[in-house]
Amino acid sequence: MAIKRLLLLFLFLVITGTTVSASDDDSVRILIFGDSITAGFGLDTEEAFPFLVEQQLREEGFEVDVVNAGLSGETSAGGVRRVDWVMRNPPDIFVLELGGNDGLRGIDPDVTKANLQQIIDKVWAVSDDIVILLAGMEAPPNMGEAYTSRFRAIFVELSEENNIPLMPFILEDVAGIPELNLPDGIHPTAEGHEIIARNLLPYLVSLLE
Repeated sequence: MAIKRLLLLFLFLVITGTTVSASDDDSVRILIFGDSITAGFGLDTEEAFPFLVEQQLREEGFEVDVVNAGLSGETSAGGVRRVDWVMRNPPDIFVLELGGNDGLRGIDPDVTKANLQQIIDKVWAVSDDIVILLAGMEAPPNMGEAYTSRFRAIFVELSEENNIPLMPFILEDVAGIPELNLPDGIHPTAEGHEIIARNLLPYLVSLLE
């Protein structure tokens, strides 16, 4: 399944001609805009996946600076209010990882979708050359099948409607596995973040190449 997704991402990049332009110092600035998952809740900054991704990309030979713009407790509505401040120093790649707290609170998925669309619009209002990678999220199963299905679908719709690549689930291979999550059952351990970084890496490599 992972190979199929990467092939689809490759075809997307070829068809759309999506490219990344380097900044003046020849390094590519990647900003990961998210919630406590991005922030690395309960861990040291060096254990969170943004830091790990930067290390791995540099080991692959890419000159990158990865900015951790995660904020614990952030909702999609909070992201709308915060993104203007974050975009004062525009990145080359903007990874959008929000929605998890909306799902936990049972917020109407269509409201979440509208908020995420506002964030995308605000990013491109700064520069339409910025490449956006959308990271999907799943709602907890106790919200019911109708809610979880609709919640999952909004990320696919945003990807298609904005013609941007999608990583379907940021917590793939981590969610629901006790030993990869802190005692709260929600936030990944350091090992969980290593898996997130490993899963995210191919998407960023495809964009950088």
